[in-house]
Amino acid sequence: GKAERAASQYEYPQGSACFIQSVDDTMEDIMRLATSEAMLFKYGSGTGTDLSSLRSTREKLSGGGKPSGPLSFLKVYDQVANVVKSGGKTRRAAKMNTLKDWHPDIEEFIDAKQKEEKKAWALIEQGYDGNYNGDAYGSVIYQNENVSVRVSDEFMEAALEGREWWTRRVLDGQPCDRKDARTLLRKIAEGTHVCGDPGMQFDSTIHKWHTCKGTARQNSTNPCSEYLFLDNTACNLASLNLMKFKTADGDFDVERFKAAVRIFITAQEIIVDNASYPIKEIAENSHIFRTLGLGYANVGSLIMSYGYGYDSVEGRALCGAITAIMTGEAYEQSARLARAIGPFPGYRDARASGVAKPVAKDNVTSMLEVIELHRCAVREISDAEEFAHLKEEAAKVWDSAAELGKRYGYRNAQVTVLAPTGTISFLMDCDTTGIEPDIALVKYKLLAGGGMLKIVNQTVKPALEKLGYNSEEIERIIAHIDAFDTIEDVTDTDGSTISSGLKPEHLSIFDCAFKPFKGERSLNYMAHLRMMAAAQPFLSGAISKTVNMPEAATVDDIVNTYVEGWRLGLKSIAIYRDGSKRSAPLNTRKTKHMGAAEGVDVALDITTGADGLQNRIFELEKELAMLRSRLDQPVRHRMPDTRTSLTHRFEIAGHEGYITVGLYQDGQPGELFITMSKEGSTIGGLMDTVGTLTSIALQYGVPLESLVKKFAYQRFEPSGFTKNPDIRHATSITDYVFRWLACQFIKGYKEATSPNRTQPDLPLKEIVEIEKKAVNRPVSDLARTGEKELIDVITNHPSNDPAAAGQDGNGSGHANRVTVAL
Repeated sequence: GKAERAASQYEYPQGSACFIQSVDDTMEDIMRLATSEAMLFKYGSGTGTDLSSLRSTREKLSGGGKPSGPLSFLKVYDQVANVVKSGGKTRRAAKMNTLKDWHPDIEEFIDAKQKEEKKAWALIEQGYDGNYNGDAYGSVIYQNENVSVRVSDEFMEAALEGREWWTRRVLDGQPCDRKDARTLLRKIAEGTHVCGDPGMQFDSTIHKWHTCKGTARQNSTNPCSEYLFLDNTACNLASLNLMKFKTADGDFDVERFKAAVRIFITAQEIIVDNASYPIKEIAENSHIFRTLGLGYANVGSLIMSYGYGYDSVEGRALCGAITAIMTGEAYEQSARLARAIGPFPGYRDARASGVAKPVAKDNVTSMLEVIELHRCAVREISDAEEFAHLKEEAAKVWDSAAELGKRYGYRNAQVTVLAPTGTISFLMDCDTTGIEPDIALVKYKLLAGGGMLKIVNQTVKPALEKLGYNSEEIERIIAHIDAFDTIEDVTDTDGSTISSGLKPEHLSIFDCAFKPFKGERSLNYMAHLRMMAAAQPFLSGAISKTVNMPEAATVDDIVNTYVEGWRLGLKSIAIYRDGSKRSAPLNTRKTKHMGAAEGVDVALDITTGADGLQNRIFELEKELAMLRSRLDQPVRHRMPDTRTSLTHRFEIAGHEGYITVGLYQDGQPGELFITMSKEGSTIGGLMDTVGTLTSIALQYGVPLESLVKKFAYQRFEPSGFTKNPDIRHATSITDYVFRWLACQFIKGYKEATSPNRTQPDLPLKEIVEIEKKAVNRPVSDLARTGEKELIDVITNHPSNDPAAAGQDGNGSGHANRVTVAL
């Protein structure tokens, strides 16, 4: 079919959040990509692009001079992401940029982010805010995108053997510069050691598992690196909570899991045809290849619940078998859909939008080759007696998927990936995200509305039951975890050991990604690689996962991790060394307190031996203490008998109230009255108490800022949505009152916290048309949120003229009043 522009984004909502886009070596297309990325960021999506098509700084322009190279345009894309990150209405921009190992500017690309990171460090040392959104990181570039180097098998072999590596020009492919491959690999590891970037993507491995080689090569990925496919394509994601398929008797319900896979694949397939896409090429290719991304979360908890550690043969066997069953059943369902409505158009015709000349006529051979690779990989799943039946089931599923595919083809070019599930895992009630182990048995999550949530792993109890502990022992161990945030024994303040009650041989079962504050154990980084290697052969795409390394990890450790990941057949790796980013609390404390201490030391050195000056200092200290004691006496500034006041009406989830603020002559608040309508004596009395306490505090000089910090975002009922555009949601009446006071009397608070601060409500033509059409709907179809206002109009504004109101004694007056109100 032909792609057409949708009349409204609400008619066909955007169903995908993962995109890969191309860029041509022309100024028009470079700027076109910036526009396209901005629109994707606006609607909460992420995008990835390979910049290897852009000429390097070592080549020539047709009109003379030298190109500015990919890095110069990377700055432009970075700032686009930065701007939309601040003004977007959904979430922060997500972006990936890659460069291939043969590009002449590869060395500058590798060094780019670590140079900017070191600039940020210098700014932090000088006292600038080291928070990620602070002035230090806000003043440097490349902070709004991930970068990865795409390397071939030839490059990795050259690096291991210490051979030279030639880059080549973009336009004609001729050799450009000679590099040392091992030095380049080490530079990549050094950048990762400093700031976590660049990551690595293994291009040859990716192409080996590419189902549509007949169309073109894969060049880049989405920002999280789990979706790998052709340029100008999209993928819609879905994830299953694996713990929901564990039965009461401890078995993994394979049949229910397979049924869920079939339902999800069918639903995702339907989404392809009922979604909108940002540009014409992506819309057309999404219908040509119909790529899907089903995955799962909570595998770390599932392994623990069976009494095995994340870094165990049994854990890898379970993960490998479940992943194999998921992808095999997904392809089998895709083949069933192909039998009913035909395979994806790109299966028998390799042409695609944006591809000038396909490599082959069709993708039948390459698709079936990859299916066979998946099927053969089942034999390599680790042997574990408890999960042998899952391995057997995986073999049956893949035999069926391959047989059906040979007869009917497949409806989808890809069906599975493993996404990070960082947000949706909480909605799915997961203890662990994606393929990750648990970060820690006890986690603290900062809430967007303020406050902190303590999250304790719910899988510890069933794991202990599986290991044979009785109820008293389990209660003791869980209480120990709750008290000390670790399952390990801890040392008390007097030097004695507080035992958790866990047997030493079971400690490895509860190892997590990070070392607990009062513990010593954590997973070795190789455990992450081995688990990824267990799942990767059974995925259409790749795995979005961070390989966590301790702060003490060296550059050589990172090099070895990259090499081992390549040998294990992974498609991409992202590494984060603990402490490689400068955190705000650490650096602020160092700047403010350590710097001050050094200044005092210098002053004391200067005055050493000056006895007279020292005595004078003691005298001044006594005078200051006496003055301070006088200032410490509180003084109440009462309100004048006649004063100006400000009254505000509010409503929280249907609960109405009024705020009245008495003002001093300078316009500052001095008293507060809170009146609730029809709320009874309890809430009304509590609000009177809050108002009285606030009034006394203000009159004794307590800053309003301190009161707001203390009482804003208090969470209790009643809570809910409000009609105030500056405070869309209140967690309690107290929260609303103090945030409203801050908006009125604290300079800059409203601008900093209002939901509309950078995204003004603009009139949208489509919404206006929808509202016009809604006027003629029957009363029964109207949104219920508007009923109260409708009743107010009807009951509070009756016509005094029966004739004018159309009253004829037969009840028609009520109907006319409803019509007028509508």
